Amino acid sequence: MDAQLANGVTLKDAVKTVGISDQTYYQWKKAVKSEGAAVRKAPVPVPFTDDLAEFIQLEEENQRLRKLLAEKLRTENAELRRRLGLK
Repeated sequence: MDAQLANGVTLKDAVKTVGISDQTYYQWKKAVKSEGAAVRKAPVPVPFTDDLAEFIQLEEENQRLRKLLAEKLRTENAELRRRLGLK
């Protein structure tokens, strides 16, 4: 993603292609920066793609669960309104 940014791609477009939010990018960048300040050793290659794939999967599950919860709350709210005679 840093390569995309170096090539002139906007941050918004770069994070969209990866499937994360701007805020997530900044949090990752901050975490990497703080780790680098704490440990001044040679960087160890991290399987970024595995972490990213897992993160994307978790984001998708989060979206699915949010939609499920919203639908459940709408249904429950409608039922309560019906019982109270508000609708």
